Parts: sequence; C-alpha cells; structure tokens
Amino acid sequence: MPKKTEKPVMKSVREPVKATAKPSAKSPGAKAENSGKSVKQSMSASAAKVKPAAAMQPPPEDTSMAKMLYTIAGVPVANNTNSVTFGERGPMALQNPWFFEKLAHFDREVIPERRMHAKGWGAHGTFTVTGDITQYTKAKIFAEIGKMTPVFLRFSTVAGERGAADAERDIRGFAMRYYTEDGNWDLVGNNTPVFFLRDGLRFPDLNHAIKRDPKTGRRNPQSNWDFWSSLPEALHQITITMSDRGIPASFRNMHGFGSHTFSMINAADERVWVKFHLETQQGIQNLSDADAAKLVAMDRESHGKDLYQAIERGDYPRWKMKIQVMTQEQARTHRDNPFDLTKIWRHKDFPLIDVGILELNRNVDNFFAETEQAAFNPANIVPGIGFSPDKMLQARLFSYGDAHRYRLGVNHHQIPINKPINGANHFYHRDGQMRVDGNFGATLTYQPNELDEWKEQPAKKEPPLELTGALDAYNPESNPTDDCFYYPGLLYNIMTEKQKQLLIENTVNNMTGVMKNVMLRHAAHCYLADTDYGTRLAKAQGLDLNEVIRLSQLPNEEILKQTMKGSC
Repeated sequence: MPKKTEKPVMKSVREPVKATAKPSAKSPGAKAENSGKSVKQSMSASAAKVKPAAAMQPPPEDTSMAKMLYTIAGVPVANNTNSVTFGERGPMALQNPWFFEKLAHFDREVIPERRMHAKGWGAHGTFTVTGDITQYTKAKIFAEIGKMTPVFLRFSTVAGERGAADAERDIRGFAMRYYTEDGNWDLVGNNTPVFFLRDGLRFPDLNHAIKRDPKTGRRNPQSNWDFWSSLPEALHQITITMSDRGIPASFRNMHGFGSHTFSMINAADERVWVKFHLETQQGIQNLSDADAAKLVAMDRESHGKDLYQAIERGDYPRWKMKIQVMTQEQARTHRDNPFDLTKIWRHKDFPLIDVGILELNRNVDNFFAETEQAAFNPANIVPGIGFSPDKMLQARLFSYGDAHRYRLGVNHHQIPINKPINGANHFYHRDGQMRVDGNFGATLTYQPNELDEWKEQPAKKEPPLELTGALDAYNPESNPTDDCFYYPGLLYNIMTEKQKQLLIENTVNNMTGVMKNVMLRHAAHCYLADTDYGTRLAKAQGLDLNEVIRLSQLPNEEILKQTMKGSC
C-alpha cells in the first residue's frame, strides 16, 4: 500500500479530471515521468487530493475578515454572548436580529435524515480500469486500460438511525459515485448480492417492520421476524445477515455489490445483462455478537473511525471490480428470473470478469457538505450502462430521487458533491427552493422553440428492449419455477461447520423475544432450504421438529395461516 509520507498527484487520461488535479510542487514534470508507468504504478500515484469538481473549491478567503464574526448579511456582530433585554432582568426584545439568526439557523442545522442508510461515512478515491470490457459496453469510463476516474463512496448501515452504532448486525450500504465525462454514474448497492424483497411495493413494509415500534418507540424483534418469515424470498438474505458475515469488522473488510441486474450496451448497440461485484483486497473479517457488543460499548463510530484512520495513515483500501455477464438469450432460458433481487447468478455459470480497481485515498474535508449531502441515485447512469426489468431497481429509480428532493431540496444537484465534473450545466429545470446558479437567466423555458434551445441528443438513445406479456400484477409465488429455497440451501451447504454453528447461534440470539408461531414459520423455511439447517434451528430453539417438518410440507399460504398469532 502507498504511504502517506508522499502523495503524488493523480493524472487522469480525461480532460475534466486533468483540470481539477493540482500538480505537485515537488515534481512539475510528473505527467511526463509517469507516462510509461504500469497501471499498478499509476494507481499508487493516484492517492492525490483530487476534488470531484472544480466547483467544490471555495472562493479565496478574505483573511482581513477571517477572525471577525458577521451575520449572513455581512453585518458585524457586536455581542455574541448576551441577548438584548428590557433591563438587566427583563424579557428579551424582538429587536434581537443576531439572536434570531443564530437560533433560527441552529434550529435547522439538522436536515431530515435518510429514512434508510441514515448512518454513514464517506471518502474520495479513484477507479482505474485494469480489464478490457469494451466488447460489452461503450461507457467511456471503461474505454481503455489504465483510465482513471474520480470516485466518492459512502458506506452505511441500513436500519439504524443517524446515531446508531456502526457494529450492528445489519446490511451495509455500498454507494459509489463515479464522476465520468458523460456525467455521474451512481452504483448504489450493498455488501450482499441479494435483498429481502424483489418488489419495491413491499419496501415501506420492510422498513416499518425493522424500524421502531409505533407504540413503544423501541426496536421490536417480533415485528421484524414476523415480516421476514412471512416472505419465503427473504430467506436468502436472512441467512446471509445471520451468518458470520452479518457484522463486518470494518467497511474495509467486506465485499460490495451492485446487487441488481443492470445492462451494458456496446458500440454496436448490443445489450447484455450484468451484475457488479467489488471484492475487498483487505480480506474478509467479521465480528461475533459478543465482540460487537464490546466494541459498541467503547465506540459507536468504530467503522467510521477505522476508515478515516486507514486513509490518513496511507493504508488506502481497495476493491477489485468484477462483472458477471448474461446474454439476452441466456436470460430467456435461465432456471430463475435473472431480474429477481433475492437470487444470484452462480459463478460457475457466469464467471467473474476483471474490470478495475477502486481505491479510497482521501477523506472528506467536511462531513456534512460531502457525506451527509451526497445524493446517490441509481437513476444516474451514463451511455453504455442501462437498467433491467428488476422490479426493485425500477422502484428505486423513482424513490431515491424523490427522497433527495424531500430531504435536500429540488435543487440538490447544485450541491458541489452532487455536481458532475463534465461541465454540463443545462438541466432544463427552473426555479425551486435554494436556486443559486442564476436560474439560466432569460433562457427560454420550453421546448421546442425558435432558438433551438434545450436540444435533444438522439445519438445517446438506448436500443429498444422487446417485452412480452399482459399488463398485470404478477405474484412470483404462483409460478412453479419460482424456488425461494434453492439458493439459501446452496449457501448453507458451502458453509464450514463453524459457520453453520454461528448461523444458528446468531439466529437464536436475534430472535430472542419472538413468539413461537414465528419461530416455527422461520424454521419451516430453513428446513425447506436444507433439512439440516431447519433441524438444527428447531433443536436450538426447543421447537417440535415434527411440527416444523409438517409445516414445511404445506403451501406457503397455508404455512402463514397456521402460524398466525395464537394458532400455535
């Protein structure tokens, strides 16, 4: 790993990044000297403080006013200690402009937190291409070996609020923004390849179940497990979450996944389906429940601290980006729905293909301005990368942008961390709260128009995607090919004996306080995935194994009916 004692400046092959890089004072000829370096050497030289956009640079500071206190109108503050009152012991006067400004701003300092992924930590870095995938995509970010792109990455827990502990049993968000010359590409994933749901219509229900109980204001394992165990498709994600990988030792020691199925389109307008993987180069390390409890008692920001300190000392974390590729014909004949977020593509059928290296090498300058205000959106793609019929992805294409408009405002794209670096500044949208960019002045606000303003770019159009089937609300469970237990069973069977034991122990610990009917329902699903899995869990929870087996032989609707409250 490169050391922090010397941080050479990143030199990109792209003009936009070149413009934002600051040349090293020690080696003004660094560009010429580095031109013959290998990809690995160039990446080591990438640990420079590169801003994702020139707009992030603040204006020159007026040092003559630097230590003086002023109002936001530039008026000197005469007294920052005492309010104006009617007499020494009298009430305050309305004529207290600095008091109202100071307190009103304080009242609004905390913006609404993210409904999910509220607790997170971010860092800047680079992505460097190491493998040629131009046969699959025309995306410029992958155009040539050695090409380097600035990145901002935010890690998070999913269920916890902004004050939650880092080392909790939960999924981790793995949100990446690639500042490409074609605009921002946001790959917004998790540290698991699957999820609890495959239809975004259920997403609010999931979060209502795992968030705080409306009556007590506390977390409720009964609600959590009642919901999880009601969805057979959730078992794959539950098994991962309850496994030894349910609490990563740090953000650096876990994999990342795009999770959803995306598409890639090449220069010939040919489409393939892809999944993105990011493999940690620091090795997988995890925490037991006991170790996590000790860590949380000492430091609730353990993961954020670890990431920050590693980057500060020059121990830059890296991940290898890889992709799986499936042709459209393979998708039509695949044993599963390849767009189902609760299922994986087996590596033996769709091998991992090397793409590049993601490295984090610079901490944020200001947590709020960058990490907290970063507005990732899976709808942000670039030419050469596209979507898929994945229902959860389709739901997120709306929900993320809508959440940002509520949380940060309709003009959140003007916040520096969210700005593209390619200089694109013609967004059509006008007005709105906190519009600070001149609002396009007198530019016409409609299209078409006589000045040919707001011109379309038809060359960037994706090729059409042929679809079949009637418009309806389809339940995958009614499809005889839908098997929600196949992949959890595969996962269980590749676990070591120790990992199996930890899976059972973690599940039992996490289900403390959950009613017997829900335990039986979940054990029946585990038994359907693998008989040993269900048997071990039933014995560990003191359940009647014969009852678990009997339930496992019923259709899911009947399992639900027979495990309703008071029925067991």
